[in-house]
Amino acid sequence: MILNAQKPTNEPSLFEEETYFHPVKWRNIGPFRGGRSVAATGVSNDPLTYYMGTTGGGLWKTSDAGHNWFNISDGFFKTGSVGAVAVSTSDPNIVYCGMGEHAPRGVMTSYGDGVYKSTDAG
Repeated sequence: MILNAQKPTNEPSLFEEETYFHPVKWRNIGPFRGGRSVAATGVSNDPLTYYMGTTGGGLWKTSDAGHNWFNISDGFFKTGSVGAVAVSTSDPNIVYCGMGEHAPRGVMTSYGDGVYKSTDAG
């Protein structure tokens, strides 16, 4: 039981939260496939472009600050687990993608098959 003296005064009540968030509807803005992400990077001097490496869905790219994501590795990579991604600071068209990941729980590991390099921004 919480006494009134213990209840923080700046926290809204459950009714206030429900009323405040009632117009908000949950939606998945994507990407709609990919799995857990363990690698992400942006592009120097381009605040809208980002890359995301996922543990089971390859490499994804957005050019509109995350509103839309596109898989850029399907058909090119032999494995789907990305453990690292980096964009060259001297040339934003050069993207490195390291495959595989470490065991997040100590009982599973997704092996990779090396490092991929793109010279056309993916």
